Amino acid sequence: MKKKNWKPSISIKNLIKRSKIISNIRLFFSQKNILEVETPILSRSTVTDVNLVSFETNYFSLNYIDKLKLWLITSPEYHMKRLLASKSGPIYQICHSFRNNELGRYHNPEFTMLEWYQPFYSMKEFIKEIDEFLKIILRCNKSDKISYQDLFIEFFNIDPLSTNLLELHQLSKKLKLEHLTHLENNLSKFIQLLFTLKIEPNLAKEKPLFVYHFPAEQASLAAINSKDPRISERFEIFFKGVEIGNGFYELTDANEQKKRFIKDNKERCSINLPERKIDSFFLDALSYGLPPCSGVAIGLDRLIMLILNKKNINEVISFPLDRC
Repeated sequence: MKKKNWKPSISIKNLIKRSKIISNIRLFFSQKNILEVETPILSRSTVTDVNLVSFETNYFSLNYIDKLKLWLITSPEYHMKRLLASKSGPIYQICHSFRNNELGRYHNPEFTMLEWYQPFYSMKEFIKEIDEFLKIILRCNKSDKISYQDLFIEFFNIDPLSTNLLELHQLSKKLKLEHLTHLENNLSKFIQLLFTLKIEPNLAKEKPLFVYHFPAEQASLAAINSKDPRISERFEIFFKGVEIGNGFYELTDANEQKKRFIKDNKERCSINLPERKIDSFFLDALSYGLPPCSGVAIGLDRLIMLILNKKNINEVISFPLDRC
């Protein structure tokens, strides 16, 4: 019998449940007086992050003479921070984001993201409020919290902030990961690989877990800790072995952010990836004045998948890549 790929991959019963979950999310923000916003899906610039691959398209003028390169957003972050710099106050957005080269059990190249910012919240204060959100939406108990450093020590008895390549290669041999790690000579990437393969799948089996203070090399758009320059004000949220969120106490220094973007582009060149034009609108917003704030991006499809006890995000989205 021919497979009916024209049909949605989500059941209508779960489609209704998904809608109710999203309604509850909006109710949470409405009760907190957090403004829902909409920002563009097309952008004149894209991210420099070496780990993200963007979708590219073109705008043509009516006579097809003029052409403008555009990108589908990998997240609404840059546009939302421009709103924050314009004194929007606390904001959130539920939107589609796009990442190329990502497809699997927890990935679809087009996916739904919840992005949320709280001005004048420290990372600690924001984690507390996200925990409140998760208890309501997931109907779960209070989340656990642990630093990246303590988690690494707990799993491997190795301090990720003071380790070396020799120690990590010995660990990978012990873990039978030589086939994946024998060519890796970048300390930061080695640490990330071990975290992804051997720690992440074993986290938060019963209730959500916040892992905070990621190494400074993994700061991305996060501020560096004021007391320990080895760590950043970055956190990730895990539940049932799945990463569901990535958050920062945000970097507000335009010059430092520009340095990080330039560093990204140098790394891109070193591994034969194309350079990306730096988003000048975003840097101008930082220069004008992004208020001290914390933000988080939550994969909404993953969150709904976990709420509905499904094993694959295709079971909670209408038309994944093979059906769109």
